[in-house]
Amino acid sequence: MGRLALFHAFLYIHHFLAASFYANAITTGPPKPPPQPASTHHKVLILGGGVAGVIAARTLHERGIDDFVVVEARNELGGRMQTATFANRTIEQGPNWIQGTQDGKGPANPIFTLAKKHGLKTQFNDWFGSVSTFDASGAVDFLDVFNQSGDDFDSLTVAAGARVDQNLVDLSARTGYALIKANAKNPHASASEYYQFDWEYAQTPEESSLIASSWGNNFTYDTDQGGFSDDNQMSIDQRGFKTLIQLEADEFLKPQQRLFGSTVKTISYSKTGVTVTLKNGDTLTGDYALCTFSLGVLQNDDVSFKPSLPGIFYAHIWLIDVKAKLDFKQEAIQSMVMATYTKIFLQFPKKFWFDTEMAIFADSERGRYPVWQSLDHENFLPGSGIVFVTVTGDYSVRIEALPDSQVQQEVMGVVRTMFPNVTVPEPIDFFFPRWHSNPLFRGSYSNWPAAFTSQHLDNLRANVGRLYFAGEATSRKCFGFLHGAYFEGLDIATVMADCIKGGSCADMEHFTQINNVLPYENN
Repeated sequence: MGRLALFHAFLYIHHFLAASFYANAITTGPPKPPPQPASTHHKVLILGGGVAGVIAARTLHERGIDDFVVVEARNELGGRMQTATFANRTIEQGPNWIQGTQDGKGPANPIFTLAKKHGLKTQFNDWFGSVSTFDASGAVDFLDVFNQSGDDFDSLTVAAGARVDQNLVDLSARTGYALIKANAKNPHASASEYYQFDWEYAQTPEESSLIASSWGNNFTYDTDQGGFSDDNQMSIDQRGFKTLIQLEADEFLKPQQRLFGSTVKTISYSKTGVTVTLKNGDTLTGDYALCTFSLGVLQNDDVSFKPSLPGIFYAHIWLIDVKAKLDFKQEAIQSMVMATYTKIFLQFPKKFWFDTEMAIFADSERGRYPVWQSLDHENFLPGSGIVFVTVTGDYSVRIEALPDSQVQQEVMGVVRTMFPNVTVPEPIDFFFPRWHSNPLFRGSYSNWPAAFTSQHLDNLRANVGRLYFAGEATSRKCFGFLHGAYFEGLDIATVMADCIKGGSCADMEHFTQINNVLPYENN
């Protein structure tokens, strides 16, 4: 993290200022020699082969620019779209849903368009109409509370819109809930609120922006606000959800345009080009580069950027004007949050649980194994014996630090609480991914806190020299979503293509200082 070195007449403090980002790549699967590009110099280096990287590559190709290479740490494209084999089925470790599809002839979610194009098998997931409810006493009906939580969330988005219309400052979503008199005050209400909010944003209302969480909802689900539809399609394709982006890439990418198993160590950039040094010592050069690493990777330091990213921060401390360097880019990166969303899978000899698609467990501790989904359901993977539970945020980080055996013991305690009259067997199999501790991702997707401003987003998105940035985290309207990564790959690659083709090469908008509208008062 970048640190500010402050000097004044009475005290000397010195900290190292770090302006480095990273992407420490882990090669998955058996070792195999990656295909080598025909040249180590290219017009464009695309760093990362997730949705943003693939769509950026496609955009360049469509603009007649084919001198590029996709540098990917793993041995396949797809980024966080990753599968695992569990109970002889393909399950999704990461993204699982097309969130918002298309309403009639309205705008279509581009992920939905790709799914249709490549014949991906999906199924409508009834998140709000097929739900069972449980608490410490077992099965108990609190659907009335659950339905009220949905109404409260709708009211929250309206309140957020009103603040935007009146040009008022952002607040936390928790403050927004309080202002509409919708604070959850018991386990049933708390679990229902979690289902509506945390399960989407992977963080609590206290940690999340009121205005931006409203954007995330409206620009995906609300057709009156520019969204696609309120439909969610769950991928149950046994080829994996990643198939849609891999098949799309196969239509235009040549083998020599994919450099797999390559860990980026250093990125050197200037006004004339970019040099990338890989962990194995190889060097690639490009006239331009696009960095699509996850926000979590950028918040750490396994990849160093040379020179340090630019920016000036001014402070007024104890009546002494202090000027010290603080990277505007690093401030933006560190001001947003990389949240973690963890699916925990269990397989049993036979189904004994709820017949609905979804279930909520209301524990006295908020966020303790609250959202359950049956895959052994006629709409998904019947006969599989699979059920999974989702945790998010700090609880995800907590369980990643525990051995699988302890997490399994905790989860099974909840299962037996939910079904006190059933002799619940031990699971045949148990699995969950560790996204937060994976140095290739450092979390699942971004979330916008109340202290993060629109100018921070501009700075996160802005290029430095000939180095550009794109990913779901750089999307103002669709951060955290696959379609956010799609739109950013498309938009930033278009900016780069315009520059390459001889059009406008002006730097993207950024702010060296982000100021308050009014100063803070200390008396």
